Amino acid sequence: MPSSPQHPAPTPRDVSDADSEDLTLYREKFRRRLPESLDELRGPTHGVVDLPLRMAWSGMTSYDLGKPRQRMGLYRAVLHEGLRDDLPRYLNRDLLLQLWPVLRTLVGRTVRAVWEDSFPRLASRHRAAA
Repeated sequence: MPSSPQHPAPTPRDVSDADSEDLTLYREKFRRRLPESLDELRGPTHGVVDLPLRMAWSGMTSYDLGKPRQRMGLYRAVLHEGLRDDLPRYLNRDLLLQLWPVLRTLVGRTVRAVWEDSFPRLASRHRAAA
């Protein structure tokens, strides 16, 4: 369940050693997938994008980048399910930067933290939009 004011995420002191280790491994899973630079993200900016079932296993597999909700859904799916080689293929740096202030609220806390820690420019986009 995502954290919310009614269900806050556990703080480090609320997490057992085993849970802390699991969380560290979960973060590392996403960190290993990251590109070296946002400039590597040269995916499409328009048209229809078809994702393989391994990334779009729970719903749509085709996304029209001209439709804001579908564009956001594509980016969310790729951030969560994409592997290292998928990110440059399906994500575009400029679109990611444009979408990030809203997209960051749609991805899980771990995904958001890993991307913002690795690419401070994303975190600054959020602060600038606030």
